[in-house]
Amino acid sequence: MKLSEMKIGVPSRIVQVGGSGALRRRLLDMGLTPRTRVIIRKVAPMGDPIELTVRGYELTLRLDDADKIDVQPLDEGERVAKAAVRPVGGKV
Repeated sequence: MKLSEMKIGVPSRIVQVGGSGALRRRLLDMGLTPRTRVIIRKVAPMGDPIELTVRGYELTLRLDDADKIDVQPLDEGERVAKAAVRPVGGKV
């Protein structure tokens, strides 16, 4: 499934980053690397661009670029496991 096809608020994991040359390098440099969790937070009123959370920061991405990224929705077990290890009160 492409990142551009994901629904708002559904956690997913990047499987593959496509594209070539400068575009692919830019996507990887922004932290969009395989096995990274990503969540779509907002979609612009006309549908483009989209805002996502990746590696703890917000990133805005054009749909054309998001269409180059393959993702897999996280299953319920992965969602629960991630929530269970989250530190409480800012302490590790």
